[in-house]
Amino acid sequence: MIVICTGNADVRFDRNYYANEHFALAKSCWEAHGLQSAEAFFPHAEGGSWISMGVYTFSSEQGVHDALASPATQHVMDDVKNFTDATVVLRSLFTEF
Repeated sequence: MIVICTGNADVRFDRNYYANEHFALAKSCWEAHGLQSAEAFFPHAEGGSWISMGVYTFSSEQGVHDALASPATQHVMDDVKNFTDATVVLRSLFTEF
């Protein structure tokens, strides 16, 4: 699953918290559903609006659906305010082709 946050230069985003604290929380909440790893990427493009890309690797697509449907997901979502006021604009699953 890939989660992308967008914004401009005025948007608060704590990269360290995101990559360390938030990912640790996500792992504790979603590991039972097959979360194997979480990675942070911070794209840069002139005039671009993407602030971060979080790549959450699960053992199966069903695991993603189960994780997002679990009550623990509320803890992950409630934590977002601790590292950003950016808008999450895209949450996507990617399949091989």
